[in-house]
Amino acid sequence: MEDKLHVVVNYLIMPLFAFANAGITLTGAEGASIGQVTFAVLIGLVLGKFVGIFLFTFLAVKSGLTVLPTGVTWKQIAGVALLGGIGFTVALFIANLSFSTAAQQDLLNQAKLGILLGTICAGILGYIVLRLTLPKEPSEDQDLLAH
Repeated sequence: MEDKLHVVVNYLIMPLFAFANAGITLTGAEGASIGQVTFAVLIGLVLGKFVGIFLFTFLAVKSGLTVLPTGVTWKQIAGVALLGGIGFTVALFIANLSFSTAAQQDLLNQAKLGILLGTICAGILGYIVLRLTLPKEPSEDQDLLAH
């Protein structure tokens, strides 16, 4: 039963749970939540996390502090660095601390929308990069032909 529910829970229940608990207000024009904070948070999650993770990995490898695992390429590191932008809980916690007064509710809603959009963008971009760069698994037909 657990195996059958795995896909439903991971791709439907958990995202809905996260979205519902984010408390993002999606309202009409008078309460629109898109603003400068939305774009700043989105760029921070997608570009900022990517640059930070990729750059420090690069510096650690080039300085001799560590080595890339066998078979891992820099393109794959880039894909994983993009996935680093998927970060709901801490980002929401920081947004709630940053915009805690009643006068800052609009800024809090902008930040929450930026977190949601940034997480979605980072996930999609990371998936695309890794889908293009990871080695393909042989299908059953290829396995049978190899034998």
